[in-house]
Amino acid sequence: MTETPHFPLCAVVGADDLKLALCLTAIDPKIGGVLIEGPRGMAKSTLARGLADLLASGQLVTLPLGATEERLVGTLDLDAALSEGRAQFSPGVLARADGGVLYVDEVNLLPDHLVDLLLDVAASGTNLVERDGISHRHSAKFVLIGTMNPEEGELRPQLLDRFGLNVALAGHTAPTERGQIIRRRLDFDSDPEGFCARWENQQATLRERCHKARCALASIPLDDAALAQITERCFAAGVDGLRADLVWLRAARAHAAWRAADAIADEDIDAVAEFALRHRRREHSSPTPQNSHAPQPSAAQHTNANDGQGQWGEMPAQALPVGARREVPSWPKKP
Repeated sequence: MTETPHFPLCAVVGADDLKLALCLTAIDPKIGGVLIEGPRGMAKSTLARGLADLLASGQLVTLPLGATEERLVGTLDLDAALSEGRAQFSPGVLARADGGVLYVDEVNLLPDHLVDLLLDVAASGTNLVERDGISHRHSAKFVLIGTMNPEEGELRPQLLDRFGLNVALAGHTAPTERGQIIRRRLDFDSDPEGFCARWENQQATLRERCHKARCALASIPLDDAALAQITERCFAAGVDGLRADLVWLRAARAHAAWRAADAIADEDIDAVAEFALRHRRREHSSPTPQNSHAPQPSAAQHTNANDGQGQWGEMPAQALPVGARREVPSWPKKP
């Protein structure tokens, strides 16, 4: 039985910030994944599933709500171990997600004991299953993508920090854009294969852009000048720990690769700043200092920049630090 194809990422209307964050994660999985926040009905799951097509493996595994510990980590068959002298391992979600995407919908509702297991494996990249003195170890390196509705509860700080990037979707969508979203969804539901075929050229272009950026990533230095600017801004933002600095630097390099540049520039640092800081910034921290080389735009310029997002949707006004600049990617147009 052929699996129904996922809705193509390039065909999603709106959410250009989130699509950029997902592409950067596909370029450098070491960024650590993306936490997607937003109200119900904002296509968070559709966007998350679209990431798998941009990864080299193309593998996406979902951890369902209500999953047991054995479903997550796998099980050991003790009878086989006693009769055959070897441990027979039945893989769980973590084993199947190795090298791909582990998608957790409503991650803030995940039970605490599964959160603890997920944290351990995400930190080590290895899953260890032990039972009655018998153990099995396997690789479990994956890109963690989580979605949540903040109205339904908070996420534990330890797991919140584990997500490399954080993007919030605005719930208010203009009528024209809403109609475009609904029309594409209806077209997809009526003929998924045909819809995907019509968008295949645009999706292939996006996939190839991510592939080229991934190949060029290692040639872009994580230079001291970019690191100095990032560490100063993390300090001013009052973030705890050092994960924000590392994630921000990696994301800036991925953004440089996305632009086909050969070095990290100020625009790369600014473009991913809020992705890295949003879920780590202290509530009452000082504003993030701006790059001394960057001109300070006027209020009118800010308004025009927001209006220029067009069909790719709008983010809340607080989504970018004052004065920060973000390059909007050139997404494929409708065929």
